[in-house]
Amino acid sequence: MNKKKICITTGDFNGIGPEVITKALNNLNLDSDNIVIIGAKKLFPNLNKSYDILEIPYKSEWFNPQQETKEAGEFSYNCLLKACELVKSNQVNAIVTAPVSKNALHLAGQNFSGQTEVLEKNLADFTKNEKAEMLFVCDDFRVLLLSRHVALKDVVITKDILIEKILRINDVLKNKFSIKNPKIALCALNPHAGENGILGDEEIKEFYPAVKFLKENGIDVDLPKPSDTLFVKASHAFLNKDKQPYDVYCACYHDQGLIPMKVLAMNRAVNMTVGLCAVRTSPAHGTAYDIVGKEIADSTSMEEAIKQAINVC
Repeated sequence: MNKKKICITTGDFNGIGPEVITKALNNLNLDSDNIVIIGAKKLFPNLNKSYDILEIPYKSEWFNPQQETKEAGEFSYNCLLKACELVKSNQVNAIVTAPVSKNALHLAGQNFSGQTEVLEKNLADFTKNEKAEMLFVCDDFRVLLLSRHVALKDVVITKDILIEKILRINDVLKNKFSIKNPKIALCALNPHAGENGILGDEEIKEFYPAVKFLKENGIDVDLPKPSDTLFVKASHAFLNKDKQPYDVYCACYHDQGLIPMKVLAMNRAVNMTVGLCAVRTSPAHGTAYDIVGKEIADSTSMEEAIKQAINVC
């Protein structure tokens, strides 16, 4: 197998997936032998090269732009399953996914909170402690989410969760990004890192013991800091094109990490699923139903996703 072979899933055909994939591949002008598209040829009439397209059942009458439909959800899900099959049969080394609608997946009876969870179910070897982690990347600015698509009231960050996820991201940074001694920042859960327990005691009860254990085991992770302070420093480095003070920022919940990432780098940020047998990348944006058919979708994030997949596979 070619070392750099990747597959790209179409995502929701009612969204901008086919458009940004087409634009990205035309702009990148990659070797077509290294790319497999999973979808339907009817959705890609304007590609500049002849790519291998693995057909997933699709009918033109299913196309209902700007709508969340059962057919689009089932198509998106089947694309992901085919990608997992290619990984498990060693035909590709990495997966790039175009955006899907979570509601469309649910309409199709696939009750996952996102593509990350679909990939984890179908690729993780739990006997090897493999679990999917959600990492957002733009240049050397990286944000790991310690919890993903859960309601804020349900976010629970324990000592064991911190240890497990920080050990895993430390390995990923070493093995996939060639960072010899990763330096890891940990966002506090509570405002002002809890103010010595006045604003919450999770930092004292869970975070401090986890950091102590990790440091004793050779992991370079700092004590939890208020996220507003951490991301001010990250923003200054990013905007000034300076090296980031940390190799990864571990955010406790979805918006804590993704607001700074998307404010700074929405068009170039890449969503990466790491911790499994293959890396998956995806643009940081969604289906963008409102601009379907207008040919104005920005393919930059998809281009970055494809490049990242090639670089880490």
